[in-house]
Amino acid sequence: MHSSTAVGCRGAEFCFAHVLFQLSTAVIMRSTKPPGIHLFECIQGSPLSLRTCQALALLLTFFSYASYHAARKTTSVVKGVLDPKTSNLGLLHWPRCLNIGKLHTSESHMVLYGGWAPFDSRNGTALLGDIDLAFLAIYAIGMFFVGHIGDRVDLRILLTIGMIGTGLFTAAFGAGYWLNIHSFYYFLGIQLIAGLFQSTGWPSVVAVVGNWFGKKKRGLIMGIWNAHTSVGNISGSLIAAALLKYGWGWSFVVPGVMIALVGFIVFLFLPAGPEAIGSEDGHLNDSGKNEIGTPLLEGQTEVREKPVGFIEALKIPGVVPFALCLFFCKLVAYTFLYWLPFYISHTVRF
Repeated sequence: MHSSTAVGCRGAEFCFAHVLFQLSTAVIMRSTKPPGIHLFECIQGSPLSLRTCQALALLLTFFSYASYHAARKTTSVVKGVLDPKTSNLGLLHWPRCLNIGKLHTSESHMVLYGGWAPFDSRNGTALLGDIDLAFLAIYAIGMFFVGHIGDRVDLRILLTIGMIGTGLFTAAFGAGYWLNIHSFYYFLGIQLIAGLFQSTGWPSVVAVVGNWFGKKKRGLIMGIWNAHTSVGNISGSLIAAALLKYGWGWSFVVPGVMIALVGFIVFLFLPAGPEAIGSEDGHLNDSGKNEIGTPLLEGQTEVREKPVGFIEALKIPGVVPFALCLFFCKLVAYTFLYWLPFYISHTVRF
């Protein structure tokens, strides 16, 4: 069931990303040449080719959104430590705040946990649910505003701010381990701000890819590129689980540092669109410019003079039905993402 759900969500995301492609190519981005590319061209003595910039944009946006999901996945892995339970010794760490020893048995290699306050209380599971609700709510609300902001600013800068901010507040959540913080409102506030920064990811990366790849290649490109979600979830789970034995704080700090580093690389090298590396009028001196410049919204080139508003976006064919499809897919997907590991850890006995 999990695999079929994942396939269905990938299909819905593919369709919805195609619609976002239409939105992203309907506006002109105000982009500047990344400093890393500018330095490289000065050293090389010649500008980067179109294909090189396309590959660079595809690669950087892939790892950008994968790192978003890797940082997002840590919460579901660490829940089993924050909320008291009996679990397998292989992945879990005894919290420092407790002054009781580990309880081992030679037969099952089990260890008894006391959790981390305030999540070790009787309503600890509900508190974890409140944090997830707050994160996803601000994440959803933030995407409405980020979409409008992304149409008016340099996407490279917006994505950099979002990634570094996500890394900072993801690490701040884990810092509660060393600072011995047990305030629910501290963790709630951190997740709220982290969710706001996380909302910069999807609109930005889709818009950048939409700026670089025209109508003819969107199927192939999106089919390959959309694997970033799975790569991020898998890598985030592995990293967080591997670091739990050193303390649950590391499961947040390391992914937070990783996404911040990727964000810095994005700032240095990500070309947000062809105009970022072309001449002042935004056109490329390359034989492939016509393909990139071909609008996905046929016969609506006049819309390129200004960003698309919310009402105009809803009028584009496919936006509303695909949004509803993605809503229900995400409803199931995030249930697996946030609560399936926690549920299994509480019910499965080894």
